[in-house]
Amino acid sequence: MVLMINSKLLENKNEKNNLICSENLYKGACVKIKNSNKTFQVIGINIVKKICWVREWPFACESKKTFALELSQIKLQIICSNNFSK
Repeated sequence: MVLMINSKLLENKNEKNNLICSENLYKGACVKIKNSNKTFQVIGINIVKKICWVREWPFACESKKTFALELSQIKLQIICSNNFSK
């Protein structure tokens, strides 16, 4: 399991499953989610309700599609890439 804290990747040796800890999640973080190979960016978090709002990364300016996601659906937090070419 890999967690990102202060832009540094840390390996979690006590991994019980392939999910990130919600305490380490922050607005602007890029994540991978279950059942998708795409990268998403966190744009809002509600720790009490255990949900966050995400959008696809990199996002298209003409598209403002965001959606709510249970924190349990996030499987990996990654560094956002500035490479916008496909």
